Amino acid sequence: MSAMLETPELPAVFDGVKLAAVAAVLYVIVRCLNLKSPTAPPELIYQDSALAQELHLTILLPSYLTMPDGATATFDLFEPQSEHCIGEDVTMVICPGIANHSEKQYIRTFVDYAQKNGYRCAVLNHLGALPNIELTSPRMFTYGCTWEFGAMVNYIKKTYPQTQLVVVGFSLGGNIVCKYLGESQANQERVLCCVSVCQGYSALRAQETFMQWDQCRRFYNFLMADNMKKIILSHRQVLFGDNMKKPQSLSDADLSKLYTATSLMQIDDNVMRKFHGYSSLKEYYEEESCLHYLHRIYVPLLLVNAADDPLVHESLLSIPKALSEKRENVMHVLPLHGGHLGFFEGSVLFPEPLTWMDKLVVQYANAICQWEKTKSHCSDTEQAVSGQE
Repeated sequence: MSAMLETPELPAVFDGVKLAAVAAVLYVIVRCLNLKSPTAPPELIYQDSALAQELHLTILLPSYLTMPDGATATFDLFEPQSEHCIGEDVTMVICPGIANHSEKQYIRTFVDYAQKNGYRCAVLNHLGALPNIELTSPRMFTYGCTWEFGAMVNYIKKTYPQTQLVVVGFSLGGNIVCKYLGESQANQERVLCCVSVCQGYSALRAQETFMQWDQCRRFYNFLMADNMKKIILSHRQVLFGDNMKKPQSLSDADLSKLYTATSLMQIDDNVMRKFHGYSSLKEYYEEESCLHYLHRIYVPLLLVNAADDPLVHESLLSIPKALSEKRENVMHVLPLHGGHLGFFEGSVLFPEPLTWMDKLVVQYANAICQWEKTKSHCSDTEQAVSGQE
């Protein structure tokens, strides 16, 4: 009898559980997307200099480049759709995020906006990232390898001898472009400025935080690792097949470990570091991070991060902050919100495709171009006056 009396109450219990589940999901969405968080101007850290005061701010066929080791690098070239604000030839050389390429939506949106502002754009396709391009060498893109990006930049310099360059990197691409510029002073020739968006600066420091559940970082780590596994496995015949050119340390045992990997660090340790012969994960992360190259960059450098980036822990932000406090050519921009390459504007459900990030990069590049043109004009005037005397 008591059981019969309790039966009618079960639906109410189930409804309560469903309601609690929905509430929990909504709470996670609100917290993850910062829908109720107050906004504020981004934090700006820079040296008080003349440059800082001034800053107050038709796609072609893919190009193929053969690398010395037989790898085939590809990039896409987009011509400007209008005249540049200073009337000069300026090319943005762009390095996308991990496993990304020119067909990614955030890249296409940014390129379209840059084209409309008079920039030619060259976008690197990370080695192995395009599904329709086969590897021609037993090597993929890695965290800090600058070979393909450097080859693309050299091609642009040779093909367009009058063009000046704006270097742009997103996420992992930010590490690559900063490392590339810092590797050699010659790499900074004809470079007007560099912009890095949402990178972590030191993989060695980041690996400790990447396994934490704070801001769902461990979950993002798993998803990116799963994507990397799929890309690597799509090229497993070249990478793990019977190939005389493959790294001797890359074995079938590494392929087995790849199948069970649940984090990027495991993949980097078992596969990626071996493309370049690193003996340990620590050595790989230490040598391939741009941290040790940032102080060798002398062109204007804009480092952009978001305080709520789920991938870049707040402890890593001390790196760009310290650099911007010491060097006049460096500016660090840190808005409260933006996530990882988000920075969306507009309504919550229907954000605008053009983001705050897209506008910031182009506006910064425009300001630098104007600054350089003003300096050049002043220099010419001084020389003319000196000649008359």
